[in-house]
Amino acid sequence: MDKPTLVILAAGMGSRYGGLKQIDPVDDRGHKIIDFSIYDALQAGFGKVVFIIKRENEKDFKECVGDAVSKHIEVEYVYQELSNVPEGFQIPEGRVKPWGTAHAILCCRDVVKEPFAVINADDYYGRSAYAELYRFLTTHKDDEKLRYAMVGYQLGNTLTENGSVARGVCVTDEKGFLQDIAERTKIVKRQTDAAFTEDDGATWTPLPLDTPVSMNMWAFSPSIFEELTAATERFFAEEVEKNPLKAECFLPIEVGRLLKAGKATVEVLHSADKWFGVTYKEDKPFVTASIASLKAAGVYPDVLW
Repeated sequence: MDKPTLVILAAGMGSRYGGLKQIDPVDDRGHKIIDFSIYDALQAGFGKVVFIIKRENEKDFKECVGDAVSKHIEVEYVYQELSNVPEGFQIPEGRVKPWGTAHAILCCRDVVKEPFAVINADDYYGRSAYAELYRFLTTHKDDEKLRYAMVGYQLGNTLTENGSVARGVCVTDEKGFLQDIAERTKIVKRQTDAAFTEDDGATWTPLPLDTPVSMNMWAFSPSIFEELTAATERFFAEEVEKNPLKAECFLPIEVGRLLKAGKATVEVLHSADKWFGVTYKEDKPFVTASIASLKAAGVYPDVLW
């Protein structure tokens, strides 16, 4: 069986952070969060990395990440471009925002032919998560249903003190399979719980801190590409006109549609490690301190590559 591939979503604009956070170092050796993710995946047994980036960031991205990593694992680049729309559709005037995570994954269909995992470039997931993904991808195949998986984290372990976050809020059954997932784009931490708003803060709905959430860490077979092709066409036909400058085709929402249609199952895997990430510049000191602690504990060498 082919070794699984790691697909890394790195085409985000970094608007909340204020820059290209994917290539911002988090230690004194110049490593980025993405370096630790690739290192963990390599240790787990993954055989290739596919970076989804914007074409205008290619030179910086290769210099800061890709060139060093390519000495240790096969690397490919895929470009998420605004002009990549289904036949018969136009780019709305004034649109600059990428089309979302489902559209980004679809851009990989010509270079990913084996089972694969998906992660965000600017999230630290922990080594055990990659071991779980590798185990799943090398022991499961589609049968009468599409067999996918995701790594779930407790909401309270994924919040920042510095602003709102977007999370896929999950409902699971007693066997640990995903039943439903709702993309909440504005969740904030409160004293004893969290809350989300869908009307720019006019009303807030509470969420317990132990709510399972998706951090966009998925395991798929290549069958997902056919599903995302249909999803993207529907998105352009039904959603873009409603919100031409900001509508996005979210991967969790499209997976949720497959669940509701009975076409797929999603096993929820669990990581023993704490997630952390840099959503805002103010998050960076915590991330830097966390990486230093992991190095001191012997989880990582001082120099990865």
